[in-house]
Amino acid sequence: MSQTLSASTLLAVPLAPLVGSVLAGVLGTKFGGNWIGRRLSHSLTILGVLLAFILSAMTLKSVAMDGARFNETLYTWMVVGGLKMEVGFMVDGLTAMMMCVVTFVSLMVHIYTIGYMEEDEGYNRFFAYISLFTFSMLMLVMSNNLLQLFFGWEAVGLVSYLLIGFWFNKPTAIFANMKAFLVNRVGDFGFILGIGLIAAYAGTLNYNEVFGKAAQLGAIEFPWYILGQDAMLITVICICLFIGAMGKSAQFPLHVWLPDSMEGPTPISALIHAATMVTAGIFMVARMSPLFELSDTALSFIMVIGSITALFMGFLGIIQNDIKRVVAYSTLSQLGYMTVALGASAYSVAVFHLMTHAFFKALLFLGAGSVIMGMHHNQDIRWMGGVRKYMPITWITSLLGSLALIGTPLFSGFYSKDSIIEAVHESHLWGAGFANFAVLAGVFVTAFYSFRMYFLVFHGKERYDQNPDAHHDDHGHGHDDHHEPHESPWVVTVPLVLLAIPSVVIGYMTIQPMLFGEFFKDAIFVDAAKHPVMQELAEAFHGPVAMALHAFSTAPFWLALAGVVCAYYMYMINPALPAAIKRAAQPIYTLLENKYYMDWINENILARGARLLGTGLWKGGDQALIDGAVINGSWKLVGWVAGTVRWVQSGYLYHYALAMIVGVLVLMSWFVTWPMVVEWLSR
Repeated sequence: MSQTLSASTLLAVPLAPLVGSVLAGVLGTKFGGNWIGRRLSHSLTILGVLLAFILSAMTLKSVAMDGARFNETLYTWMVVGGLKMEVGFMVDGLTAMMMCVVTFVSLMVHIYTIGYMEEDEGYNRFFAYISLFTFSMLMLVMSNNLLQLFFGWEAVGLVSYLLIGFWFNKPTAIFANMKAFLVNRVGDFGFILGIGLIAAYAGTLNYNEVFGKAAQLGAIEFPWYILGQDAMLITVICICLFIGAMGKSAQFPLHVWLPDSMEGPTPISALIHAATMVTAGIFMVARMSPLFELSDTALSFIMVIGSITALFMGFLGIIQNDIKRVVAYSTLSQLGYMTVALGASAYSVAVFHLMTHAFFKALLFLGAGSVIMGMHHNQDIRWMGGVRKYMPITWITSLLGSLALIGTPLFSGFYSKDSIIEAVHESHLWGAGFANFAVLAGVFVTAFYSFRMYFLVFHGKERYDQNPDAHHDDHGHGHDDHHEPHESPWVVTVPLVLLAIPSVVIGYMTIQPMLFGEFFKDAIFVDAAKHPVMQELAEAFHGPVAMALHAFSTAPFWLALAGVVCAYYMYMINPALPAAIKRAAQPIYTLLENKYYMDWINENILARGARLLGTGLWKGGDQALIDGAVINGSWKLVGWVAGTVRWVQSGYLYHYALAMIVGVLVLMSWFVTWPMVVEWLSR
């Protein structure tokens, strides 16, 4: 008999960060008179997130060890017809894991921010924002209905907008946050359509009630033709929901906002764009697995989109010179891997990679921020080198994060990434062949760009004094000073160490229960008869040690090793080779440098096309038809009729008498002549 969790305890998890955010935002900023100083602001927000993490860890223990579950409505906001708008929590293995990931990474980022944002004027405002983000993300992952999910979805988007444009005097930051906002609106339009279709056909927004009607939804044909063929309603719903995930989780072609979001401070890159917000789409698809399992078409679409993102975003990471942008494109590529796993019906593998990736990618982002601080706000890896001896803690933690990222056996990233590759290899859905090639090629690409950055930053000759341009930091300020690097303060290095530990061991510890145990048994549904991928993975799994030992004879290991060796040779042994390759493959380099021209296409074709369409609807529809014909035309017609009637109604008696006489004469003429006309026509 499973235990039931306490509603008040669960409610305290999202409310604790919210209280900290409100106190720091209202009392700690100029808006509120700045009644509390910096120390109290960060103390309150950190205390709130720490409490949320402790309660989340207790919840995870109860769920994993004691089989505890919770699914209740706490508050009914509104009832429209038979559709209930509710606030409630649904806590199972998937939710409990996400709660711990969100709160732990957020706690590390809060502590790290004390050192990173020390000199910033918006210090208290920043803490208020990141705590508000934590509240929003917790509301998203804990929800038991689509309305609350959408609230959290939009709330994290709002806070992301505020954080990307945190330095609002910096033009590039304002451009980046507007870009993120607009691109996510495209995805959210699809998302709300999917939710609307579920509400219309299922008559409910509650997860369990929707899942209970999944079979009925799967049998309904959509009333429109798509590409000349009948479409099933469930396919349309799933693709609409996934379009929302494409925006939030930055999948091609809605990925363009995430690299530019690096204009925000480094801590939010770790919190939002590596570990939590961008994984919301992955979480949502996993949560909706009972619906997605009914549509092979939607799963194939997901797999192909994820494959394109995993491989082609990795290529862009190879040519980046900004340390944060290298990690940003790495995030895009790894999100593609998670999406591929979703398309292969390996939802638990996708969520497993989400968890392991959250730790080592947050570590890499915070490590990059530590390097930026130690390098006096230089972000260009071409003007670094030899940092290892000056920043030993940052060096070793960044190395561990990089090894986890490329899938080194026994590291956390190895277990999740190799499981994705195996799952895709076992899939028989349309598009699985291309996906298998993409994820395998992506292994080499990931290892190459990861260790290109690692070697250029931490090894080789010191190049800080060779930069012909002034350095530019996160704040957009130039720096001409060339001081030796220095290790970051403890508030920066402690989170790095605490994130490095799960980056190494969490995969080894959790692969058995999360993939082949019963941790997700009532959270994720897979139709094993149609999609037996997880069964085939389970048959080949003989424990984490055996899996790691077997890896040394598999293609992914040798591809990763080849990537590291190539990076070492090209940037440590023969540094003239990259320039020679660039000259020989100039068209390809130009294509990559322009990011496949996606920004140009968005700005000059899609944005201008949308603006032209809007202008046409405005001038033709609004001004000409509605204002001109309907509104103005109606009063002009009434005015003309009134003017004509006014001319007839003169008020003079002899005018009326004349009109009557003329009328009688016309009628008499009609009655006399009409029979003659009829007789003539009948001849």
